[in-house]
Amino acid sequence: MQIRLEQTPWQSVQTDWLIIGVLNTELTSQQEQDVDQVLGGLIQRLRKRRDITGEEAELQVLLEVPAVQAERVLLVGLGSPAELSVAGLESALTAAARKTAREKEQRVALLLPELPEGSVDRQTVAELAARAFTIGCVGEDLFKREPDLFPFKEVVLLTAEAPDSLKAAVQKGQIVGEAINLVRELVNRPPSEVFPASFADRAAQVASELGLKCDVLDENRLREERMNAMLAVGAGSERPPRLVVVEYQGRGEAEAPVIALVGKGVTFDSGGLSLKTAEHMANMKTDMAGAATVLGTTLAAARLGLPVNVRAYMGMVENLPSGSSYKVGDILTARNGMTIEVVNTDAEGRLVLADVLCYAVDQGADRLVDVATLTGSCIIALGERVTGAFTNNEPWCRLVLEAAQAAGEQIWQMPMFKHYEEQLKSNVADVKNVGGRWGGAITAAKFLEKFVRGKPWVHLDIAGPVFVTDGNNLNGGATGCMVKTLIETLRRVVD
Repeated sequence: MQIRLEQTPWQSVQTDWLIIGVLNTELTSQQEQDVDQVLGGLIQRLRKRRDITGEEAELQVLLEVPAVQAERVLLVGLGSPAELSVAGLESALTAAARKTAREKEQRVALLLPELPEGSVDRQTVAELAARAFTIGCVGEDLFKREPDLFPFKEVVLLTAEAPDSLKAAVQKGQIVGEAINLVRELVNRPPSEVFPASFADRAAQVASELGLKCDVLDENRLREERMNAMLAVGAGSERPPRLVVVEYQGRGEAEAPVIALVGKGVTFDSGGLSLKTAEHMANMKTDMAGAATVLGTTLAAARLGLPVNVRAYMGMVENLPSGSSYKVGDILTARNGMTIEVVNTDAEGRLVLADVLCYAVDQGADRLVDVATLTGSCIIALGERVTGAFTNNEPWCRLVLEAAQAAGEQIWQMPMFKHYEEQLKSNVADVKNVGGRWGGAITAAKFLEKFVRGKPWVHLDIAGPVFVTDGNNLNGGATGCMVKTLIETLRRVVD
């Protein structure tokens, strides 16, 4: 899809949709006043009748508007000037994109809003617009004969300044949007299509298209690498596990630090012999979202040319019950030699990540971020829209949290006090894989901490925001959360 910038006067653009942002106050900017004047005071009249208030993501369609060449005008609420944010503006623009993408071959033009000084700057506005219209025309309707949304024929961003000044921002927005769409597609696809080997094939394909190195470790190499915890999780499935490693060298120097992005890739989680109920199994195709997220992030980093060395490690397994499944009471020996008592086979993601984190450290990772749909406990603690953050290194975590704020994603840091380790003590092994009912998201993170060998590490539990069912501005399904945060994190990395 082509997104281009133009200085063409907005009222003379011939398009199917002309989109104009409206704040929830009286006309304050010169742009708003000029628009209302051309429209003959229409916005003011709509305000007085309460047909539009300007609240965030509110939409109002206008037909056959005099003095405007567009077939339809869409007014989109941007919210309060005092509360404008990256997240709110992107939400509003994505809502506008969804509204206008319900027919084939639509041409849309967005008048880039001029926002109050000190809120969201012009570069960011252009980036958000490109990202919103890249994401907003794509839903989870992969298998519908009549899709809900259609790609745009063209998207034009109308600006008063020279287009070249915003070109890089638009390009970044589209690249990150396309990475998010890749993550969403992989997570939305059914487990009959996305399983360890097929995910590895797709990762190798997209990495090859960008000239990136991709290494796939099959079950034989996993045994050679002593990744016994990961192998145990996949033992019940006819589809053997894979470890996928994609490498991007944006710095190139041998001594430059390596950032490892580690993703949980359970392509379907039945719970194993600790079988889930049908209700709790319904969306378990999403349990590989961490792996999809680090893949999408690494590809976007390469396309953006970020000056950082990144390795994405994706541990791919299916957790299914069968006669060969690992069992409650088994003692596993992880790659680092630590023995693990299996208390619950449905606490499998941490077993996969244990071996993969060890492997990443052994391969020379200097700092790590892992992304995983790890615990229902994190949803209980933080709800469905917030990612939990856990760390052994406050400066590294602070950089990730600041990146999330800049990217407009919500993360909350959770405690990692030493006393939580008491819940993981085992009478028969070095550690248990479950710490009990209380503080489950934290004890899961404390378990993972044992496998990073003291390297700066942040664990992101995305179980809440990874998937939506209420048809919000993403039309339901996978969200692609944390791609924006990870890209911003990589951008901020310094030696």
